[in-house]
Amino acid sequence: MAHEFAVGDDALRRRVGDPCDLTRRAALTAITTVTVTASGSYVLHWRDPAKVAHAGGLHQVMPVGVFQPLDGERPDMWACMVREYAEELLGTGENYGEGFVQREWPFHRALTSAREQGRLRAHFLGLGVDPLTFALDLLTVVVIEDEAFQKFFGRLVAVNDEGAVSMAPFDGTVPEPMQPAGAAALTLAWRHREALGITPG
Repeated sequence: MAHEFAVGDDALRRRVGDPCDLTRRAALTAITTVTVTASGSYVLHWRDPAKVAHAGGLHQVMPVGVFQPLDGERPDMWACMVREYAEELLGTGENYGEGFVQREWPFHRALTSAREQGRLRAHFLGLGVDPLTFALDLLTVVVIEDEAFQKFFGRLVAVNDEGAVSMAPFDGTVPEPMQPAGAAALTLAWRHREALGITPG
């Protein structure tokens, strides 16, 4: 869709019609997550054009990944998000090996336990459609207590396979340029910050 738009042809775009009408097209969804500490900072990603095939040079929240089950498991948003946390924030590989059972994985068990105890709170913000590419994102926010963030992500990588990683103040601003899904998730998380229990410093 983006390439077609760039050359001034809109034949496919017209056939798709309303990009929000999912009865008219198949869509592969991604999960876009704003990871924000209770005290008000979030994980920010800069996508290195030398490392990525799309959205190079843009900022994005973290983690983000295609919503897909692993080795025939039932689709599970939380399981997918946990894997993306390990891969994108901690730099672990995507090959989990034969016989991997995620619910028995210590990292999965630890994050899930923190979620059950309320030290990590995951919320669904909505469904977003990129106005240029028509890509579809499940927009989420994970609010994590500062102590739990240090425990799980104190060794946050500075660089991962797709670009640079940093912490940014959660203050209502959106870095530019930023991928639309990340901008939408940040804006919605800021709008609902009181209900989410975030207290920016």
